[in-house]
Amino acid sequence: MGKKLGLGIAASAITLVSALGITFAMQEFLDTGTAAKAVAEPDQGSSDQDSYQPLTQAFLNELAQRSGDQAAFKVAFEAGDELTELNFTARDGVGANVGEGRRFSRMPRADLVKDGEWTTHLPKREGGPNATSCIACHNRPGPNGAGDVALNAVIDPAHTGQPSKFLERNTLPLLALGAPQKIAEEMSSELLLQESKILRAACKNGNARGDLSAKGVSFGSLAADRQTASPCEIMVDYAGLEGIDRDLVVKAFGWKGNQPTIRAFTRNAAHNELGMQGVELTTEDGDGDGVVKELTVGDMTALSIYMAALERPVTKLELAALGLEKMSDAERAAVLKGESSFEQVGCSTCHVPSMELKDTVFSEPSTTPGFYDERFPSGEDPADHQLSQKTPIRFDLTADQPNNQISLANGGMAKLGALPKTESGGAIAHWYSDFKRHDMGEELADPTDAQGIAPRMWLTRSLAGVGSTGPWLHDGRATTLNDAILAHGGEASVARDNYTMLPERARNNLIAFLENLVIFKQKEKEE
Repeated sequence: MGKKLGLGIAASAITLVSALGITFAMQEFLDTGTAAKAVAEPDQGSSDQDSYQPLTQAFLNELAQRSGDQAAFKVAFEAGDELTELNFTARDGVGANVGEGRRFSRMPRADLVKDGEWTTHLPKREGGPNATSCIACHNRPGPNGAGDVALNAVIDPAHTGQPSKFLERNTLPLLALGAPQKIAEEMSSELLLQESKILRAACKNGNARGDLSAKGVSFGSLAADRQTASPCEIMVDYAGLEGIDRDLVVKAFGWKGNQPTIRAFTRNAAHNELGMQGVELTTEDGDGDGVVKELTVGDMTALSIYMAALERPVTKLELAALGLEKMSDAERAAVLKGESSFEQVGCSTCHVPSMELKDTVFSEPSTTPGFYDERFPSGEDPADHQLSQKTPIRFDLTADQPNNQISLANGGMAKLGALPKTESGGAIAHWYSDFKRHDMGEELADPTDAQGIAPRMWLTRSLAGVGSTGPWLHDGRATTLNDAILAHGGEASVARDNYTMLPERARNNLIAFLENLVIFKQKEKEE
């Protein structure tokens, strides 16, 4: 979250642009806006606010071309910051024609079937809308964080209208999302190369089988049989795949792992939770609220860049080393012993503590197949909205995050928000996930497979920052980390049982290790 200026993004971004020595198109900047105006100050005694001003992708492109990646990145980041904090109004298009004269609903309303009501919205509605801002739900332990169980999203993707088949989703943090997307991109590229090798071997030899793995994680196997030699036609058997779709695209977002990019996840969340429909979803008034083109392509780019570049979760041990957290020797010892137990019982098999990134530059849009839109869900060509891989907004995951830059006593700077660098020029991401889906047993199963993924299958939840969030699990049913571990079943049963067999002190140490994985936001200095 950036500093509140009370002037809106237009004024703050102009200050930023001027500081960078950018002198072109200042009036155009004012005319197009950059994202949103700030909410009225509380002491004004009014709930009104200046109208929302959209950000154009063309402006971001021009800024990048004329003044470089850093200029465009910083403006996009600040615009995304303002967008996540903004309380959208009916003028902006927040909410929807839920029916019965209402704009919001915390419960799915498949009973409302009249023209323009809940069931007839395009794209098809899963739930909501239920909020007027992003941080209304993402607020624990602070802005962009997780959410309490009271803020669970209740969805009915299949429009059953039956509460027993509704799905509940607890709110996850929005921090440092560039890291999981980049990991997923690199893993997917590895898997697609392996698939290509298997298919070429089948064309040459008549049949082939090969194991699939990326960054040390197994995704099962593929088998291929040649049907005709010239031209070579292949029949692929996907039965051996594990935890991934047939497209071999690792999808790091959503509790079910059903979204590959920050952008895709965000535009769907904006539609379902806020009723803010991006032009990427529809250019019509799909939710019947009388407003069209509620979020621009530039807005979605800004939101994606902002969430990608937010500070990463850290550990209490890191904070203590910088003098930002007090820890006794006994507390440090408990965390280290707990880390050992975490690996010993098998938790780290799925909650993989760290993975190495080869390429540390995040680009929006991405250039990796499966991670950019060839066509928007609306059917439009992204290039018609100036969104192109030739003009991406980019930043370095190891250096450019604006938040949590800590001044040290020796005069140096610790970029605590950035990913640690490796000697080879890459980065280490401590995300505690293997980025694949697992059968978690009947106790944690959804009541239906309405999202196209088996009820018992869940993406391995990242444990980054888990000590600062809660309640835990997909619907917030676990009020303690111990409860969350004990609820694991299916493929996680062995690790759960190993945990239960630990002596009480060892179990407490393991919990201490998890509580050491925290979210930290440096306090802003008062001016």
